[in-house]
Amino acid sequence: MKMEVVGDVASQDPDLLQLSERSPLALNSNPFLAEELFSFGFPSLKPVKNLLNDVKTGSFSNATANSAVSTATSLPSTFPSSSTPPLSPRSTSGSPRIVKQRSSPSLLGSPLKLVSEPVREVIPQFYFKNGCPPPNELKERCLFAIDQYFYGHLGLQIHEFKAVTKDICKLPSFFSTALFRKIDINDSGIVTRDQFVNYWIGGNLLTMDLATRVYTVLKKLHCRYLTQGDFEPILHKLLACHPGLEFLRSTPEFQERYAETVVYRIFYYINRSGTGHLTLRELKCGNLISAMQHVDEEEDINKVLRYFSYEHFYVIYCKFWELDTEHYFFIDKENLIRYGNHALTYRIVDRIFSQVPRLRGKWVMKILFTLYCQRKINHWNLVWNTV
Repeated sequence: MKMEVVGDVASQDPDLLQLSERSPLALNSNPFLAEELFSFGFPSLKPVKNLLNDVKTGSFSNATANSAVSTATSLPSTFPSSSTPPLSPRSTSGSPRIVKQRSSPSLLGSPLKLVSEPVREVIPQFYFKNGCPPPNELKERCLFAIDQYFYGHLGLQIHEFKAVTKDICKLPSFFSTALFRKIDINDSGIVTRDQFVNYWIGGNLLTMDLATRVYTVLKKLHCRYLTQGDFEPILHKLLACHPGLEFLRSTPEFQERYAETVVYRIFYYINRSGTGHLTLRELKCGNLISAMQHVDEEEDINKVLRYFSYEHFYVIYCKFWELDTEHYFFIDKENLIRYGNHALTYRIVDRIFSQVPRLRGKWVMKILFTLYCQRKINHWNLVWNTV
């Protein structure tokens, strides 16, 4: 059935027909929709309808496809045939998907510069096994002072070494004997200029602190601690030259007891570990260095209350002599029970002789005993317990 529609072209405009929207599902479910549209004035859809029928029946051919393409090109277009949509403007930087080639840092003005070869930075030496070597200026001043003392001499003898020890080495004067023997390893009785320079400057003692100098001079070679015997040379020199101890020169026995008491007091206060081995760390933490400097400058030995006071030694020695009735320099339990007019109980005395360790801060310090037949205590132990 064909219908003829008479009217102007505007009446056939699809926008003016106000057709309801049709989805593709509606077109498939209603095969007569195309005929309905054709009846409303869309003659150009007839070839499309015929093409669909050919596809359904399987009679589709190239000629039919060409005619369909030519017909499709003749469909009315929204845009005039002479005009095409404008292209997107090209960015001067190119597409963002294209990786940009980085420019050289020097072209961008960056402070970083490309270096073809890595620059090897020379790191100065910062660890020295024997200590840091002295600066040239300090070394020159020391050499000038050394030349003044050794000028006109082949070398210095032990009695001439006191000024060198105090003025150049900045050590107490009673260290002169220990320092001289440390340098004169061949016991030739003389120290030349070259030997002293090699030991003091070559050994980097010039740049060491005072405690390290004292430790280095007193300790034995290849030893990492000080023992009680290492203090004997400086104490013998102190007894020989100090004006406050001059009255003891006629009594060598009391000189020996005084030296022993001083050593025991030093180890009691400074050797906190109680091992009998005085380390450099313990020496630096203690006040022995300042006490040595004090006794070197003070003529009255009794004013040096730390370690070197003769009055302190006298009280300790007299108390020991009072308890040691047999004068064998050993006291047993019966002697010790009389200490302080029987101020100690038997339990305290037994505990002392049992060598029980005692606490000192964080460390456990043993009371070092030299017992005679496990029943007697000598002068050292009395000093250790009465200090």
